[in-house]
Amino acid sequence: MGRYIARRLLLMVVAAVGVTLISFVISHAVPTDPVVANLGQQASQRPELVAAFKAQWGLDQPLYIQYWRFISGLARGDLGMSINTRRPISTDIGQFLPATIELATTAILIALIVGIPLGVFSALYRDSLIDHLARFVSLIGVSIPIFWLAAVALVVFYATLHLTVGPGRLGPQMPPPPQVTGFYLIDSLLAGDLVTFKSAVDHLVLPGLVLSSSIMGLVTRITRSSMLEVLNQDYIRTARAKGLVERMVVVRHALRNALIPTVTVLGLAYGSLLSGAVMTETIFAWPGLGRYAFQAATQNDFPAIMGVTFIIALIYILVNLAVDLLYGLLDPQIRYA
Repeated sequence: MGRYIARRLLLMVVAAVGVTLISFVISHAVPTDPVVANLGQQASQRPELVAAFKAQWGLDQPLYIQYWRFISGLARGDLGMSINTRRPISTDIGQFLPATIELATTAILIALIVGIPLGVFSALYRDSLIDHLARFVSLIGVSIPIFWLAAVALVVFYATLHLTVGPGRLGPQMPPPPQVTGFYLIDSLLAGDLVTFKSAVDHLVLPGLVLSSSIMGLVTRITRSSMLEVLNQDYIRTARAKGLVERMVVVRHALRNALIPTVTVLGLAYGSLLSGAVMTETIFAWPGLGRYAFQAATQNDFPAIMGVTFIIALIYILVNLAVDLLYGLLDPQIRYA
């Protein structure tokens, strides 16, 4: 196990560096001028301002030197400075990433709590009303575009029915809790502020449900198909022949093996959500990593683009490593050399 983790960590470094190289080449190949995007059309007509801007941000250097500077800073834990916010990129990411983690974790938990039982019951009662209902719900969840569902949900449940709170992480005029971790739920509990905690939970419900809809449908379908396959295996029939209680057969023997494909889907989905759900965060005014990355792209903020890309790649790699290790817990036959 230790050798396996060491190899994966080494490959993680190689993969992360490769991702930064690809993103660097693509971002600089876009036919847009960062000088115009940041200084404006009139200021970009003044050569002295253009030269000073390029010298300040190292844009007057060859591309290989710019990339080497980024990699050198990355080795020291420095992601550089953002052209748009004029702050260290690590500071910006430390501000926006916790909001995305809260939203993504809420969405994954909802998909997990609803999708897995729905898929299990759908497989156990195949071709019944429960099965048809579960398949219909999963089909709707996978088919509806997130941006459309987010806009409709906000209009219906907030603007029309007044059943949920509005956009943002907290209510209007409500100050954030004293920052300890950056997560409003945790920080408000640490501060003993239950009013802020309730407001943070209320603001997580609707965007979390919207963001979990497609994942929930996918989890339901994967769990159902995997359970149907496992329930037809010989060891399941043997367990039933021995007189084991049906609940024990389903939970201990069938579900544990059926969850391996579901865990794979959840891992990939969680990594995708942590990279920033741009449309959901924009519609719900959620100050997350997705909105930050979108603003960096529109402003041609090359250092911020590189920093966000590296963090996203790191998230994906760590989530995939966690999923691989979780396989061994679900299936004792899996061994890592």
